[in-house]
Amino acid sequence: MKKKLITVSDIEYLRIPLKTRILSSDDDIVQIIKEYAADQFEAGDIITISESPLAITQGRAIPVDELKVGLLAKVLWRFVSNVEYGIGLRAPESMQCAIDECGSARILFAAFVGGLARFIGRRGKGDFYRLAGMQAALIDAASTSPVPPYEKCVIKGPINPGKEAQRVADEFGIEAAVMDINDIGGCWMIGGSKNANKEFLEKVMKDNPQGQGDELTPICIIRKAL
Repeated sequence: MKKKLITVSDIEYLRIPLKTRILSSDDDIVQIIKEYAADQFEAGDIITISESPLAITQGRAIPVDELKVGLLAKVLWRFVSNVEYGIGLRAPESMQCAIDECGSARILFAAFVGGLARFIGRRGKGDFYRLAGMQAALIDAASTSPVPPYEKCVIKGPINPGKEAQRVADEFGIEAAVMDINDIGGCWMIGGSKNANKEFLEKVMKDNPQGQGDELTPICIIRKAL
Protein backbone atom coordinates (compact mmCIF):
# COMPACT_ATOMS: atom_id res chain seq x y z
CA MET A 1 0.00 0.00 0.00
CA LYS A 2 1.42 3.39 -1.03
CA LYS A 3 1.13 6.45 1.18
CA LYS A 4 1.95 9.85 -0.26
CA LEU A 5 1.85 13.32 1.24
CA ILE A 6 0.94 16.58 -0.47
CA THR A 7 0.44 20.12 0.83
CA VAL A 8 -2.63 22.08 -0.24
CA SER A 9 -3.27 25.56 1.19
CA ASP A 10 -0.56 24.99 3.82
CA ILE A 11 -2.23 21.81 5.07
CA GLU A 12 -0.60 18.42 4.60
CA TYR A 13 -2.74 15.56 3.33
CA LEU A 14 -2.10 11.85 3.20
CA ARG A 15 -3.24 9.94 0.11
CA ILE A 16 -3.68 6.22 0.68
CA PRO A 17 -4.23 4.25 -2.57
CA LEU A 18 -5.79 0.86 -1.83
CA LYS A 19 -5.04 -2.19 -3.90
CA THR A 20 -7.89 -4.45 -5.03
CA ARG A 21 -8.29 -7.45 -7.25
CA ILE A 22 -8.94 -6.93 -10.95
CA LEU A 23 -12.50 -5.63 -11.23
CA SER A 24 -15.16 -6.78 -13.66
CA SER A 25 -18.76 -6.08 -14.63
CA ASP A 26 -19.81 -8.53 -11.92
CA ASP A 27 -18.57 -6.09 -9.26
CA ASP A 28 -20.33 -3.16 -7.61
CA ILE A 29 -18.18 -0.21 -6.56
CA VAL A 30 -19.88 0.13 -3.17
CA GLN A 31 -19.19 -3.51 -2.37
CA ILE A 32 -15.58 -3.17 -3.54
CA ILE A 33 -15.07 -0.21 -1.21
CA LYS A 34 -16.73 -2.12 1.60
CA GLU A 35 -14.39 -5.05 1.01
CA TYR A 36 -11.13 -3.15 0.67
CA ALA A 37 -11.52 0.20 2.41
CA ALA A 38 -14.44 0.51 4.83
CA ASP A 39 -12.52 -0.73 7.86
CA GLN A 40 -9.86 1.96 7.31
CA PHE A 41 -12.07 5.05 7.21
CA GLU A 42 -11.65 7.81 9.78
CA ALA A 43 -13.76 10.90 10.42
CA GLY A 44 -13.10 13.55 7.80
CA ASP A 45 -11.78 11.16 5.17
CA ILE A 46 -12.60 11.59 1.49
CA ILE A 47 -12.57 8.69 -0.95
CA THR A 48 -11.73 8.99 -4.65
CA ILE A 49 -12.57 6.45 -7.32
CA SER A 50 -10.76 6.19 -10.64
CA GLU A 51 -13.12 6.61 -13.57
CA SER A 52 -12.01 3.62 -15.69
CA PRO A 53 -12.36 0.99 -12.92
CA LEU A 54 -15.81 2.40 -12.10
CA ALA A 55 -16.72 2.16 -15.77
CA ILE A 56 -15.52 -1.45 -15.86
CA THR A 57 -17.91 -2.35 -13.01
CA GLN A 58 -20.71 -0.86 -15.12
CA GLY A 59 -19.94 -3.11 -18.08
CA ARG A 60 -18.38 -0.28 -20.08
CA ALA A 61 -15.24 -2.17 -21.18
CA ILE A 62 -15.90 -3.33 -24.75
CA PRO A 63 -13.59 -5.97 -26.29
CA VAL A 64 -12.32 -4.72 -29.65
CA ASP A 65 -13.27 -7.98 -31.35
CA GLU A 66 -16.92 -7.32 -30.41
CA LEU A 67 -17.01 -3.86 -31.94
CA LYS A 68 -18.52 -3.31 -35.37
CA VAL A 69 -16.58 -0.37 -36.74
CA GLY A 70 -18.57 1.61 -39.30
CA LEU A 71 -17.40 3.67 -42.24
CA LEU A 72 -17.71 6.97 -40.39
CA ALA A 73 -15.39 5.82 -37.60
CA LYS A 74 -12.92 4.45 -40.14
CA VAL A 75 -12.74 7.87 -41.75
CA LEU A 76 -12.94 10.24 -38.78
CA TRP A 77 -10.32 8.73 -36.48
CA ARG A 78 -7.58 9.83 -38.88
CA PHE A 79 -8.48 13.48 -38.29
CA VAL A 80 -8.12 13.33 -34.50
CA SER A 81 -4.94 14.96 -33.25
CA ASN A 82 -2.45 12.96 -31.23
CA VAL A 83 -2.59 13.76 -27.52
CA GLU A 84 0.31 13.30 -25.16
CA TYR A 85 -1.68 11.41 -22.53
CA GLY A 86 -2.86 8.55 -24.78
CA ILE A 87 -4.47 7.44 -28.01
CA GLY A 88 -7.94 8.75 -27.15
CA LEU A 89 -10.14 8.65 -30.25
CA ARG A 90 -7.25 8.30 -32.67
CA ALA A 91 -8.19 4.71 -33.38
CA PRO A 92 -11.20 3.41 -35.34
CA GLU A 93 -12.46 1.30 -32.43
CA SER A 94 -12.49 4.13 -29.90
CA MET A 95 -13.98 6.50 -32.48
CA GLN A 96 -16.80 4.01 -33.02
CA CYS A 97 -17.48 4.02 -29.29
CA ALA A 98 -17.63 7.83 -29.35
CA ILE A 99 -20.17 7.69 -32.19
CA ASP A 100 -22.20 5.10 -30.27
CA GLU A 101 -22.14 7.28 -27.13
CA CYS A 102 -22.63 10.75 -28.58
CA GLY A 103 -24.31 10.19 -31.93
CA SER A 104 -22.90 10.57 -35.41
CA ALA A 105 -24.26 14.12 -35.90
CA ARG A 106 -22.52 15.48 -32.81
CA ILE A 107 -19.24 13.74 -33.63
CA LEU A 108 -19.36 15.00 -37.21
CA PHE A 109 -20.00 18.55 -36.01
CA ALA A 110 -17.16 18.32 -33.48
CA ALA A 111 -14.84 16.94 -36.16
CA PHE A 112 -15.76 19.74 -38.58
CA VAL A 113 -15.22 22.51 -36.03
CA GLY A 114 -12.08 20.83 -34.70
CA GLY A 115 -10.65 20.60 -38.21
CA LEU A 116 -11.51 24.22 -38.88
CA ALA A 117 -9.87 25.24 -35.61
CA ARG A 118 -6.66 23.45 -36.54
CA PHE A 119 -6.74 25.10 -39.97
CA ILE A 120 -6.74 28.55 -38.37
CA GLY A 121 -3.97 27.61 -35.95
CA ARG A 122 -5.85 26.45 -32.84
CA ARG A 123 -3.95 23.19 -32.48
CA GLY A 124 -3.99 21.52 -29.11
CA LYS A 125 -6.97 23.53 -27.80
CA GLY A 126 -9.26 20.52 -27.37
CA ASP A 127 -12.09 21.93 -29.51
CA PHE A 128 -13.12 18.50 -30.80
CA TYR A 129 -13.44 16.95 -27.34
CA ARG A 130 -15.15 20.02 -25.90
CA LEU A 131 -17.85 19.88 -28.58
CA ALA A 132 -18.16 16.10 -28.65
CA GLY A 133 -18.80 16.06 -24.91
CA MET A 134 -17.49 14.46 -21.75
CA GLN A 135 -18.27 10.89 -22.74
CA ALA A 136 -16.15 11.22 -25.87
CA ALA A 137 -13.28 12.69 -23.86
CA LEU A 138 -13.42 9.89 -21.29
CA ILE A 139 -13.05 7.02 -23.76
CA ASP A 140 -9.84 5.04 -23.30
CA ALA A 141 -8.62 3.30 -26.43
CA ALA A 142 -7.59 -0.35 -26.44
CA SER A 143 -4.04 -0.79 -25.09
CA THR A 144 -4.47 2.16 -22.70
CA SER A 145 -4.86 -0.22 -19.76
CA PRO A 146 -2.00 -2.68 -19.17
CA VAL A 147 -4.23 -4.94 -17.05
CA PRO A 148 -5.57 -8.10 -18.75
CA PRO A 149 -8.14 -8.49 -20.22
CA TYR A 150 -8.66 -4.74 -20.54
CA GLU A 151 -5.63 -4.12 -22.73
CA LYS A 152 -7.83 -5.49 -25.52
CA CYS A 153 -10.85 -3.36 -24.65
CA VAL A 154 -12.06 0.15 -25.34
CA ILE A 155 -13.24 1.53 -22.00
CA LYS A 156 -16.06 4.06 -22.15
CA GLY A 157 -16.54 6.66 -19.47
CA PRO A 158 -18.64 5.75 -16.43
CA ILE A 159 -22.37 6.38 -16.37
CA ASN A 160 -23.68 8.93 -13.83
CA PRO A 161 -20.40 9.42 -11.93
CA GLY A 162 -21.99 12.00 -9.67
CA LYS A 163 -24.76 9.63 -8.64
CA GLU A 164 -22.24 6.86 -8.05
CA ALA A 165 -20.15 9.14 -5.85
CA GLN A 166 -23.24 10.11 -3.86
CA ARG A 167 -24.17 6.44 -3.48
CA VAL A 168 -20.74 5.80 -1.99
CA ALA A 169 -21.04 8.84 0.29
CA ASP A 170 -24.46 7.75 1.53
CA GLU A 171 -23.20 4.24 2.28
CA PHE A 172 -20.06 5.21 4.20
CA GLY A 173 -20.81 8.68 5.54
CA ILE A 174 -17.83 10.39 3.89
CA GLU A 175 -17.46 12.56 0.81
CA ALA A 176 -16.64 10.77 -2.44
CA ALA A 177 -15.54 11.73 -5.93
CA VAL A 178 -14.89 10.07 -9.27
CA MET A 179 -11.61 11.28 -10.79
CA ASP A 180 -10.09 11.26 -14.26
CA ILE A 181 -6.32 11.62 -13.78
CA ASN A 182 -3.26 11.02 -15.92
CA ASP A 183 0.47 11.03 -15.27
CA ILE A 184 1.21 14.32 -17.03
CA GLY A 185 -0.75 16.67 -14.82
CA GLY A 186 -4.31 16.21 -16.03
CA CYS A 187 -6.73 15.89 -13.11
CA TRP A 188 -10.49 16.35 -13.24
CA MET A 189 -13.32 15.51 -10.87
CA ILE A 190 -16.02 14.23 -13.20
CA GLY A 191 -18.56 13.55 -10.48
CA GLY A 192 -18.78 14.09 -6.75
CA SER A 193 -21.03 13.74 -3.74
CA LYS A 194 -23.00 16.72 -2.51
CA ASN A 195 -20.21 18.44 -0.59
CA ALA A 196 -17.19 17.25 -2.57
CA ASN A 197 -14.90 20.20 -3.30
CA LYS A 198 -13.85 19.98 -6.96
CA GLU A 199 -11.09 22.58 -6.73
CA PHE A 200 -9.53 20.96 -3.66
CA LEU A 201 -9.73 17.43 -5.03
CA GLU A 202 -8.11 18.39 -8.31
CA LYS A 203 -5.23 19.93 -6.37
CA VAL A 204 -4.78 17.13 -3.86
CA MET A 205 -4.78 14.41 -6.53
CA LYS A 206 -2.97 16.27 -9.33
CA ASP A 207 0.19 14.12 -9.17
CA ASN A 208 -1.83 10.92 -9.60
CA PRO A 209 -0.86 9.02 -6.43
CA GLN A 210 -2.92 6.04 -7.62
CA GLY A 211 -0.93 5.68 -10.84
CA GLN A 212 -2.35 4.56 -14.15
CA GLY A 213 -0.39 1.39 -14.80
CA ASP A 214 -0.89 -2.04 -13.29
CA GLU A 215 -1.02 -0.82 -9.67
CA LEU A 216 -4.62 -2.06 -9.23
CA THR A 217 -5.41 0.86 -6.91
CA PRO A 218 -8.81 2.11 -8.13
CA ILE A 219 -9.73 3.75 -4.81
CA CYS A 220 -7.85 6.21 -2.64
CA ILE A 221 -8.43 7.67 0.82
CA ILE A 222 -7.55 11.34 1.35
CA ARG A 223 -6.91 12.32 4.98
CA LYS A 224 -5.41 15.27 6.80
CA ALA A 225 -1.95 14.30 8.03
CA LEU A 226 -1.31 14.48 11.77
